[in-house]
Amino acid sequence: MLNTICSSWRHWPRWLLGGLLYGFLEIAYRGYTHWTMMLLAALLCVPLDIANEHMPWHLPLVCQGVLGGLVITAAELVAGLLLNCWLGLGIWDYSGIWGNLWGQICPQFALLWCILAVPAIIIFDWWDYLFGCGDWPHYQII
Repeated sequence: MLNTICSSWRHWPRWLLGGLLYGFLEIAYRGYTHWTMMLLAALLCVPLDIANEHMPWHLPLVCQGVLGGLVITAAELVAGLLLNCWLGLGIWDYSGIWGNLWGQICPQFALLWCILAVPAIIIFDWWDYLFGCGDWPHYQII
């Protein structure tokens, strides 16, 4: 019963918070954001959150961050192809950055997403613990 209650209410606030936090980070970095980026960030919190629940504690945090970063990068590619290439919104363009793929993703931002996935994982774990829906967070770094 407790698991059902926990799973029904604890996810959507942190997905919303994830979208808002990303929007604030982007505004701090670029000076602006687009509403679709906050929506994408909120939507990305869903698979990251669900995957995080099923990853074993002994899986190194670095590996979890890399997996999360790859998921984010894949979603950024799909969103970029849809929003920038197909709809022509021009929200971002990495075409001037080395290693870019169609101007939508690049190695530098893929690395950033891997780094940012780690605090998201830790926040989700502590959220679960503090609201009585998860174990005490403990990590293996490498």
